[in-house]
Amino acid sequence: MCGIAGVYSERFSAVEKVYYALFSLQHRGQESAGIAFYSDTIRYKKQMGLVSEVFTKEDLIPAKYAIGHVRYSTTGLSRLENAQPFVVKSKIGTIAVAHNGNLVNHAELRRELENEGSVFTSDSDSEIIAQLLSKILLKEGDYRDYLQELNSKLVGSHSCVLLINDRILAYRDPLGFRPLCVGELEDGYIVCSESCAIDALEGRFIKDVEPGEAVIMDNGNLEFIRFAKSRRKAVCIFEYIYFARPDSIIDGINVYRARTEMGRVLAEESPADADFVSAVPDSGITAAIGFSSRSGLPYMECLIKNRYIGRTFIMPKQELRELLVKLKVNVIKENVRDKRIVLVDDSIVRATTSKRIVDMIRKAGAKEIHLRVGSPPIIAPCYFGIDMKTRKELVASNHTIEEIREIIGSDSLSYLSLQGLLKALERVGGKDFCVACLTGRYPVAVPGELAEER
Repeated sequence: MCGIAGVYSERFSAVEKVYYALFSLQHRGQESAGIAFYSDTIRYKKQMGLVSEVFTKEDLIPAKYAIGHVRYSTTGLSRLENAQPFVVKSKIGTIAVAHNGNLVNHAELRRELENEGSVFTSDSDSEIIAQLLSKILLKEGDYRDYLQELNSKLVGSHSCVLLINDRILAYRDPLGFRPLCVGELEDGYIVCSESCAIDALEGRFIKDVEPGEAVIMDNGNLEFIRFAKSRRKAVCIFEYIYFARPDSIIDGINVYRARTEMGRVLAEESPADADFVSAVPDSGITAAIGFSSRSGLPYMECLIKNRYIGRTFIMPKQELRELLVKLKVNVIKENVRDKRIVLVDDSIVRATTSKRIVDMIRKAGAKEIHLRVGSPPIIAPCYFGIDMKTRKELVASNHTIEEIREIIGSDSLSYLSLQGLLKALERVGGKDFCVACLTGRYPVAVPGELAEER
């Protein structure tokens, strides 16, 4: 998923502002962090770890232009060589690239570039964008021409923030898989993955970058250009289900309201006879509040989260995910003993976390546990930036709902229907989503799959 940000600051505080923006986007990636900035030339620092672990006060060097990245790996291993931004030198100067997304044709592009003499330092698809740009920018033309040529070669999701010498160029791919928005700061501008980063810097939200649109920050000037058009959008529906922060607004949709509506529709579709509604924290809380509101059942916490443990789904290894589940939540035994509980979670991917949590609540004395899921079953791999690459790791791809219930150990299990999910998002003004992981129908051709238009 990754988080990206770019800042122009008239007062030379761009690095500091990107640093704080990355704090706000830390939920989008916890493996590595990096910042590139322009000061006579492009310099950068990137390391494995959280933003607070990677940077010190001494790293916040004065600069007018800076971009940053927090990584969650999909293509490329979780190691320093794949940390971003990627910085390459070319005849036109130095280019730094921060990429949110996943290229489905990265292997083909890499072979072509290597045959032309490009040397790669990583196995990340994001470095391909940097290498392509270093060649495209040598040609005659303007940024619209460059982005049109770049877009003609890339297949998949690619929202990017680029630092090209002393200029920031950010764009969103023509289907708009991944979010990107622009805000005005007291002394400049910011472009970032989610509006919560603009709020953290006390900025003013200007607009979402539209699919096929780019924004240029050049010496205090802000310019929007259109480089591509698409017949439709395919915004990742998982942004609203799980990944985005609830206080963000993406493409005009308040994420908190969207998740509340998902919970309300879930209660309409799958009511339960229970004593109270609870949530798997944190991403299930908002849907649980919606379920409680619609069902009339009180909302009560039964799980307390350790705030110092990261998001287990985006951890890179299954063994680590299983260990961290034990450390991540604890049961409030007095609240669950002899109670019938509706437990709401945002999604079930591998069922590892759900099984362990249900087992914990059962051992704490719960009488009944009715698991309700605020999204439909995930049946197909994602090739556009979520770490769900094979069907064998998706529990719903290989088991019926009743079989999943038995694996997890709940007394009942119900998912929000696809129709219900789309209804909930339509209620808050949303439409045109990528639902490939829920249907198996992909908006672009992907390796080994039959691409269909939904």
